[in-house]
Amino acid sequence: MSDADAEVARFAAENAKLKKINAALMSRVERAMDQPNNAFGLFEVAITLDKTVRRRTAELQAALRSVEGANEALTRAKQAAEKANAFKSTFLAFVSHDLLQPLNAARLNLSTLNEAAPNDEVRRFSHQIDLALTSLEDLIRTLLDMSKLDAGAMRPDIASVPLEQVLSPLRLEFAPLAAARGLKLTVRPSRAYVRTDAMLLRRVLQNLITNALRYTRRGGVLLGARARGDQIRIQVSDTGPGIPPERREAIFEEFQREGGPGDGGFGLGLSIVRRLSQALEHRVELTSRVGFGSTFSLLLPAASAAEAAEPPQAVDFAPRFGGVHGAEILVIENEPSVASAMQALLERWGCRVRVARSPGEARDALRRGGASPDLVIADYHLDDGARGIDAIEVVQQEIEMTIPACIITADHSEAVTEAAAARGLEILRKPVKPAELRSLIAYLLA
Repeated sequence: MSDADAEVARFAAENAKLKKINAALMSRVERAMDQPNNAFGLFEVAITLDKTVRRRTAELQAALRSVEGANEALTRAKQAAEKANAFKSTFLAFVSHDLLQPLNAARLNLSTLNEAAPNDEVRRFSHQIDLALTSLEDLIRTLLDMSKLDAGAMRPDIASVPLEQVLSPLRLEFAPLAAARGLKLTVRPSRAYVRTDAMLLRRVLQNLITNALRYTRRGGVLLGARARGDQIRIQVSDTGPGIPPERREAIFEEFQREGGPGDGGFGLGLSIVRRLSQALEHRVELTSRVGFGSTFSLLLPAASAAEAAEPPQAVDFAPRFGGVHGAEILVIENEPSVASAMQALLERWGCRVRVARSPGEARDALRRGGASPDLVIADYHLDDGARGIDAIEVVQQEIEMTIPACIITADHSEAVTEAAAARGLEILRKPVKPAELRSLIAYLLA
């Protein structure tokens, strides 16, 4: 073989070797293209992920903007709802207060009418008017309770309370109403002590008894309590029509009534029961059999007598110390209809009455001469922001002596009660019951 042939053979062998190496490299590259763990594959994956992240980020930002918009709308709606609720509560409180003024005048005038014309026909119509006024008064007081609950102004004052202190007055309060309906009211005495707010518990039981008497046609209503471990169960049972299972939750909602329109009521009593019970943290339970009656139960934590505070001395309003005839009374009242009705009633009782609309008018009336008053009766809220307690102080400074006085008001707030108590003044709530007013006057004059 010549040298040329040998060289050609060598180049051919190297060329074949290079082809094999090239084929091997191409095969490796092709395999690498199918594997994500190599640099090129990772680069492609990174580009794909970057695009995905950018897209998802844009979607997330859009979603966040949507959520922020929704949150702002919800915040505005919440603020509007809170403002509306506050306005409603304030509106109810003011309207209820203003409604109690003419209601108070109506009660006083009705009492004067009864005394001026004591015959059967007048008494019959007076009784019907009194029932209508009582119904209206119940509605107004319920609206006041609702406004206080909505405004968060009704805060329970929890203490250890002798249960009989709550039950006994209910027996006296509702016995005449039950008798008028031909029903028997039984209130079992109790020696138990419970942890509660006595005033709010009384309101709950008043609503339950009123509800039971309203719907019971025959039989009666039973109020009693029994111990259950570390709890006391107070029960109001009636022999009424009973409540179907499908209605037992709905009746605790506002404006829900059983029976027909003639049954009376506004469907608010049991709503107040639930809301007051929740404020007191007392569980409410209901058992009922259609055609046999219902039992509403309250579960209260038991307490001991050792935990109870010394009960305040009750004020005896019974006229044990003589009548009111001949008393010199100064009435400070800015509502003309109420002032006129109060004057007519007091004069009917034989009192000598002077009327003033403000502390200044009261001072002027005293300076014009005449006998010093034996008693001052003042409304709490007077014109131009003046208060009855200040008017009483003006009168006492003018005559340079301390005389009996009382506040009469349609404001049921704790602030008014505390302000009157701080001055040592008795307080009556409008609409005033004439018998209660006369007893208080007789007590104060004595």
